[in-house]
Amino acid sequence: MLKDFFKGNEENKDKKKQLENIVVFIIILIVTVLIINSMWSENKKEENTNTVDSSKVLAQTTSNNQEDDLEERLEEILSTISGVGKVKVLIKYSESSTVVAMYNETISESTTKESDGDGGSKDVKETENKKEIVYTDEDGSNKPITEKIVMPVIEGAIITAQGAGDVNVKSSIVSAVEAITGIAVHKIQVFEMGTN
Repeated sequence: MLKDFFKGNEENKDKKKQLENIVVFIIILIVTVLIINSMWSENKKEENTNTVDSSKVLAQTTSNNQEDDLEERLEEILSTISGVGKVKVLIKYSESSTVVAMYNETISESTTKESDGDGGSKDVKETENKKEIVYTDEDGSNKPITEKIVMPVIEGAIITAQGAGDVNVKSSIVSAVEAITGIAVHKIQVFEMGTN
């Protein structure tokens, strides 16, 4: 009888231990499912980032003395034409010259795929554009590297010359200005210089 009593007590302990093991297993299973669910929802937000580096140009408008240089050079060359004499040139530009500096451009594109709890999803695309001017170190100061200078468009020219009263001299002046500037003949006006 005593054996049966201890045997029954042991069976109760084994059943109690089995029940505890089942409860612990269920708790571990629930915690594992929650962790996996949390990680799975974070993994639904995938990011694809593509970075493209390329060299392009950034334009900056500056006032330049090249317009004045053209006027001075025209005055010099026109004054050497036979019969022209003293010359003054005025050129009208549509805008000032533009210095085009080198720059590096970085374009980053990010695509995010988001899913909601109802099974729907959407793509969110973000683009970031970053431009940096390329500099060179000259005598201790940073100067932008110039790729090219875009000359302004010439709208017209006025020339006064001492010998412009002669039709042949006037025609020579118009031809020379047309050849060097490329502007139409009707936009070149030549006048005889006054005696001031």
